[in-house]
Amino acid sequence: MSSVPVGEVESFDEFYSEVKEIEKRDSVLTPKQQIDRLLRPGSTYFNLNPFEVLQIEPETSLDEIKKKYRRLSILVHPDKNMDDSERAQQAFEIVNRAWKTLENDDTRKKCMNIYQEAKERTEHMIEQKKKKQKKESRQAEGIPEDDPIKFKHAVYVMTMKLFADMERKRQHLETRDQEERKRKREAEIEQEEQLTMEKEWAKNFEESRQNRVDSWKTFQSGSGGEKKKKKKNKMMIFKPPKPKPESR
Repeated sequence: MSSVPVGEVESFDEFYSEVKEIEKRDSVLTPKQQIDRLLRPGSTYFNLNPFEVLQIEPETSLDEIKKKYRRLSILVHPDKNMDDSERAQQAFEIVNRAWKTLENDDTRKKCMNIYQEAKERTEHMIEQKKKKQKKESRQAEGIPEDDPIKFKHAVYVMTMKLFADMERKRQHLETRDQEERKRKREAEIEQEEQLTMEKEWAKNFEESRQNRVDSWKTFQSGSGGEKKKKKKNKMMIFKPPKPKPESR
């Protein structure tokens, strides 16, 4: 079973009483709705953005982020959702991961940089749209992003895109690193096998050297005795030439 997410709360009774207060204050923050939201189709994409997971504005203070995290972690905690504990556990881990990302100064700064870049890109896009309208003499028409709500949505969409781009780059680097480690390991294995073969060859060569020396000596001694024997036989069968008859 997962541990209690927040140390400040003394018991699950306090957890659940706080849940009731949350549900009473905001009816959309129910356990089922939050679990469904965090596990909806495409959630892998949406949950890359910790601001989206915790349903907060990027400029929210760390104290307020922590409060929102506590509320959500209580709502989706597996112990609170015994009839759907497996999905609740998944949702709880998503919420916890988002909090860990924003709790850390370095990773929260990276997330804020992504948000700022999204705003700058959106503003640049709006500027380009207005230039195009001016060029086409349609300046009076305006653009949808002039509406603050639509501008905010455009920034949101761009933020999600940048988080997705960052994740793709991370996966690409991870894949490339794994492939590089694999190639390096394969080269090491090949080198180890080559060294093993060379050692085995050297060992076999050393062990067979004495046999080769003994065989050579045997061959040499055998060849010398045969020559002597043949020479001796030749001496034994030597016959003097027959005398020629005298001629008168």
